[in-house]
Amino acid sequence: MNNLVKKLLFTVLVFTTMLSAGFESALKKQKFLTPEEAFTVTAVLNDDVIETKIEMAEKIHIYKDALHYRITKPQALELQVEKPKAHDFDGEMVYAKTLELNIPKALIEEQVSGAYTLEIEFQGCSDAGICYQPIQKTFTFEGTELGTLEKIAQMIQEGNTAKIADILVHESSIFILLLFFVFGLLLALTPCIFPMIPILSSIIISQQGGNEKPSVARAFFTSLVYVLAMAATYTAVGIIAGLLGADIQTAMQNPWVLIVFAGMFVALAFSLFGYYEIGLPTAWQSKISKASDEAQGKGILGTAMMGLLSALIVGPCVAPPLGGAVLFISHTGDALLGGSALFIMSLGMGMPLLLVGIGAGKFMPRPGGWMTTVSQIFGVMMLGLGIFMLSRIMPDSITLILWALLLMGSALFMGVFNNSTESKGAKKLVQLFALVFMIWGASLFVGALSGAHSMLHPFSEFTSNKAVTTAIVEDKMGRLGYSVERLKKEVKASKKPVVVDFGKDSCTACTELEEITFPDALVKKQLKNFTFIQIDLTANSTDDKALLKEFELFGTPNIIFFDKNNKYLPEKSMTGFISPKVFAKHLETIAK
Repeated sequence: MNNLVKKLLFTVLVFTTMLSAGFESALKKQKFLTPEEAFTVTAVLNDDVIETKIEMAEKIHIYKDALHYRITKPQALELQVEKPKAHDFDGEMVYAKTLELNIPKALIEEQVSGAYTLEIEFQGCSDAGICYQPIQKTFTFEGTELGTLEKIAQMIQEGNTAKIADILVHESSIFILLLFFVFGLLLALTPCIFPMIPILSSIIISQQGGNEKPSVARAFFTSLVYVLAMAATYTAVGIIAGLLGADIQTAMQNPWVLIVFAGMFVALAFSLFGYYEIGLPTAWQSKISKASDEAQGKGILGTAMMGLLSALIVGPCVAPPLGGAVLFISHTGDALLGGSALFIMSLGMGMPLLLVGIGAGKFMPRPGGWMTTVSQIFGVMMLGLGIFMLSRIMPDSITLILWALLLMGSALFMGVFNNSTESKGAKKLVQLFALVFMIWGASLFVGALSGAHSMLHPFSEFTSNKAVTTAIVEDKMGRLGYSVERLKKEVKASKKPVVVDFGKDSCTACTELEEITFPDALVKKQLKNFTFIQIDLTANSTDDKALLKEFELFGTPNIIFFDKNNKYLPEKSMTGFISPKVFAKHLETIAK
């Protein structure tokens, strides 16, 4: 029995030895490569292009879907690059042998400045079946450090509140204040500031008295009060909105606020027409004169009030600098730096208004009959601004009737029906303009009765296709009733990148986007590559507020983006009016 056991054990030992030798021989015949042997990755800067190359050993491949090019420093950024054509391998799209891809240097440096780190991530397998873990290779490049003015220009063009808030965190205080001052100067060149010029000019003219030439000091002092009131308002709005998360501008779109402000415009208009004079009570003026010249003190309270309300209602619809500062304050609680930046920005916005004050005193001729005419012109402008305020809460038909009455009334005062033979020289030209105003006003009146909605198209109801009109109304209705859940559901259902536009009726910049940017041929061509969602936040409902909070947005207009994988791209967001050319180029970078 013992001999039998010994023979069995000997047999098992021999068999195990032979089997082990066979496996060892097989392993020697098939050697699997290490990741370093299977893949060689390089990235070299050549002029304005980063040339990347992944070289694969024989019978090695990498998957197209697992290939990513991104920036990891100084910020995380997925690069939207066009990958080469792949081939099919067992139902998967793969690359083999050599994969070359060139990345334009400008694609990176338009989004980051200074040194940056490029990461190339991929996953590959052997044709024999073994697969490697995901591999990341990083390469550091010096990049181009943007100058101060270039940084400012880039921030303005992008209109991204998140990036502006990021600058507030990482840049020096001096650079931040300079940045916001230049922001203010550039905002002063936009249509947002234009309505303030006639308001201030009318205030200056209404405060002139006597037969002496207007004083430069008096006009400048009036302008300074107006600008400082405007600056204080923007600062307070930014600090309160940042600390409390409140949309102050939305609150100021309350119908009662708009009615009161429109009433102030009308009151100022009738003052300019000569029916009465607006000023502080005599007792108040006497007290003010103790600290300042009586002429300078006259109307200071009214001037400050007009500056305060103009900043809230006539000013830009939450410009990117304002949104960026508010976002910074809400995240850090640093109201001092954020408020200082907004105050400096407002002073930049007010520079043209200060020049108006200086010019009113220095270049304006001596008082005379011409001042009555100028006052009446500004009075008409005040009435127009009053109608503009009320148009945000009134039906379009009523708004058109008010514009019609203003135009026809102006035409009558300009002498539209006077004997033309008595008009000579410039008076003839004035009478021609009066005739144009009368025809336009009458057209608006007829258009209002027919149900038209636009001053530029008063006869649209007579010429438009009813089917098109119905489609427009349905499109407007489709923008209502959005919640965070509904938006995310629609984004998830999209097979393309998504553009989401947040707007509302009382926002001037939103209207400019609707009438100028979105209808542009180049923009429409790019939008074909996206799912375009428009959301109306006019109602300021609980769902509307939740949407703004979800994406850290303040006011309107705001445009956000999602990539084709439904990933939110906060670094691509845009705030305020965007020109068609800039918007089309921005869409192109996301669609790639």
